[in-house]
Amino acid sequence: MQVIEFDKEKCIQCYACVRVCPVKAIAVPINEDYPSILHNRCIGCGDCLPVCSPAALTFSSSIARVNELLASDKKVAAILAPSIAGEFTDITDYRKFVSMIRELGFEYVNEVSFGADLVAQEYKELLENFKGKYYITSLCPTLTAYVCYFYPELTVNLAPIVTPMIATARIVKQKYGHEVKVVYIGPCISAKYEPFLLEDENPIDEVLTFTELRQMFKEASITEQTLEYSEFDGPIGHLGSLFPISNGLLQAVGLDENLLTGTITTIEGKDNFMDSVRQFNNYTELIRRHFNIFYCHGCLMGPGTSPGGEKYLRRSMAVEYANKRLKEFKPEDWQENIQKYNTIKLSRNFRPDDQRLQVPQKEKIDEVLKVIGREGADNLMGCGACGFSSCYEFATAVASGLAKPEMCITYNLRNQNEYIKTLKATNEKLAKTEIALKESEKIARREQMLAREANEVVNTMLQKLPSGVVIVDENLKIVQANKTFIETLGEDARLIDEVIPGLVGADLKTLLPYQFYNLFSYVLKSSEDVTNRDVNFNDNILNVSIFTIRPNKIVGAVVRDLKMPEVRREQIINRINEAITENLEMVQKIGFLLGEGASKTERMLNSIISAYQSEKNDKTGQAEL
Repeated sequence: MQVIEFDKEKCIQCYACVRVCPVKAIAVPINEDYPSILHNRCIGCGDCLPVCSPAALTFSSSIARVNELLASDKKVAAILAPSIAGEFTDITDYRKFVSMIRELGFEYVNEVSFGADLVAQEYKELLENFKGKYYITSLCPTLTAYVCYFYPELTVNLAPIVTPMIATARIVKQKYGHEVKVVYIGPCISAKYEPFLLEDENPIDEVLTFTELRQMFKEASITEQTLEYSEFDGPIGHLGSLFPISNGLLQAVGLDENLLTGTITTIEGKDNFMDSVRQFNNYTELIRRHFNIFYCHGCLMGPGTSPGGEKYLRRSMAVEYANKRLKEFKPEDWQENIQKYNTIKLSRNFRPDDQRLQVPQKEKIDEVLKVIGREGADNLMGCGACGFSSCYEFATAVASGLAKPEMCITYNLRNQNEYIKTLKATNEKLAKTEIALKESEKIARREQMLAREANEVVNTMLQKLPSGVVIVDENLKIVQANKTFIETLGEDARLIDEVIPGLVGADLKTLLPYQFYNLFSYVLKSSEDVTNRDVNFNDNILNVSIFTIRPNKIVGAVVRDLKMPEVRREQIINRINEAITENLEMVQKIGFLLGEGASKTERMLNSIISAYQSEKNDKTGQAEL
């Protein structure tokens, strides 16, 4: 049965539960972020519950199942631990408390103290009839689980006697019938799985803690103010009411605890719990005493009680309650009931269930010690902050998959210091990078401004050019065009320009004839420039030069109207020069054959060129004036 439940959604990964678990039943494997409960190792001590501030760990609630029993047609009996006196100090009279239990729907309400009387007598007979074998009392379910799991060789030394809870449940079954459902109410969460470990028939149907009982009272709005007194159902106990106090059961039957003449020692509290079992195992024949061991400080401070309880206040309230019950004690009735129920089976056996882990290879442990910085350390005792007794034990747990190096505070501090150094170096590097980046931004802004200015100059010059200029992309969409080009295209282009300045995005195929825009397609595909190609367009002859700007992506074109005087003169000069250059050899041959006639022809052509150039220079000078 799983006593402890884990909600990963609430876990903050503090690992406090891992550190506090005395048997390391909560593990954090190296590759996992969240702890996991090893239920087969859990002894139900409940130490993990108060240290889990986000309440990611809780014990298994039995409230829903108890409510189902109460709602059924079965009769349900509640058996209560005498430690109610230390828990429910806010209820003024135990008889009101009994009435509140009945109000929940319980048919019978019995106290465990009579069952404790029967169990105490069994212990008296076992321990006083000494035959050379020393025993550990089996009153604490956490203790019996610990022995069975981690000292299986000592299971034969566990007193073969049931707890008062089991004894009382069997009494109730005998008195009211085996069909009666029994719910135990007490301070212990390990009692939730104790009945399921019995080899015999389990007489307990459910187990409620005191905190669960308080919740049921609250949900049902039950308070003592509206109820009358009600007594416990019999049989009524005697000194078994002292059972919540660690040595109370021993005193109930007068077992001698005298240091000189006694044969039994009582140990309580988690600080002494594990060490006492270890010493019993190692030095039984030297100690030569029986051990009466409780994980908690008796049954007054169990994990199923309200948090913040004061041990000695609860102890005082338990003693006061026992005295109050003794005032109403009837020896004859008690003795009669002892005889009546002396056939109740009070014996039991314990099965070893070895949960000890195999010790990892020394190489693996040494590797972990190296990781946490304790390799070769003379003192491996450590600080204990990880929850383990030594660095070596911690390294063994890590190597076994129960813990992770991050639980070591020294390891974390070293990593933290290294991280701080790395972070500092990174910050310094970032600061330098930031300065360089700011400088780069300044340069980039300056270059951007210069580029923008240059672009504006180029655009201005582009618009002032007498020749038409157009730039198109691979889809023959216009990227940029100057006014001269737009004027050359005609009225339709001018109208588009009014809506879309520069014809940006316009489809060249809708503005030019096929033989014209096909030249652009050719240059885009071949990346070969087209120079001084004459094209007829709108009764005009246009001189077109198309060149690659970005191969197969963007091309530009210069378009000149040959009817324009400036263009015509320039073209005539260029073409005469081309004619002279291309036909120079022929001219020379003709000159050789014709003599002066050819020379006169060449001089005539050169004079034409000079005349046109002189006229152009004169007009340029006048324009400058």
